Amino acid sequence: MKNIAVIGSGTMGNGIAHTFAQFGFSVNLIDVSEAALERGIQTISKNLDRQVTKGSLTEAQKNETLSNINSYTDLQKGVQNADLVVEAATENIDLKLKIFRDLDQLCKPETILASNTSSISITKIASVTKRPNQVIGMHFMNPVPVMKLVEVIRGYATSDAVTASIMDLAQKLHKIPVEVNDYPGFVANRILMPMINEAIYTLYEGVAGVHEIDTVMKLGMAHPMGPLQLADFIGLDVCLAILEVLHQGFGNPKYAPCPLLVNMVTAGEKGVKSGSGFYTYTPGSKDLVVAPKFA
Repeated sequence: MKNIAVIGSGTMGNGIAHTFAQFGFSVNLIDVSEAALERGIQTISKNLDRQVTKGSLTEAQKNETLSNINSYTDLQKGVQNADLVVEAATENIDLKLKIFRDLDQLCKPETILASNTSSISITKIASVTKRPNQVIGMHFMNPVPVMKLVEVIRGYATSDAVTASIMDLAQKLHKIPVEVNDYPGFVANRILMPMINEAIYTLYEGVAGVHEIDTVMKLGMAHPMGPLQLADFIGLDVCLAILEVLHQGFGNPKYAPCPLLVNMVTAGEKGVKSGSGFYTYTPGSKDLVVAPKFA
């Protein structure tokens, strides 16, 4: 696989494009508008600059990485020569199903179709295509250029050959792939999201404040980041969407989203991306936490 198409130039999409391009793959980055693509490319360039500053990349390697990326607003042109398509659109099942229906029609018969979904069924996604054996999950972690893990999710019909190919490909990106089966939340979010939800319930019920909850988990459990700050970084809307998938998929009330989380997302508070969540953030920055919103 040499030609990679990435659908979506947001946080995950531009990180995936960055990583493939850095390791010498030809990448077509696809989004619905030139403005979105421009923001994505700017983010990639800034992240490459950080790597140069840290000495993990040379200026020449940065320029070569950027030269490996082309941007498209036309889906057909962007995917027509792809050996692998990685969908990294919003965590919305209807949108993903539409994208995969279109990809099935537009891509070469041998093209592998992957989704970066963090919780939605790969089997469900594959069911709208005529190539379910070639549909797989590649769940990268954020930030993609830094985090080593890739959850490789086998749908019900995903072939052994496609799974082996994607496992090998992830290693070429200097990632550590872990093969998992297709059940709601897979492994990462099936374990992580109930913990985050419980942390929100702990706040909601007045047991402790944001700072106290995060401090206990960082110092007591050796977590690099507290669960409430992590939720802000993931996106509270994404956390809510994943919990809803878990709740619906298992029918178990233990996965029901905390009412506080529901209210915050409804009010437009999504964490870092909106500048406000459990903490308030300096505009345009995800690094500086000004103060916890809740005492």
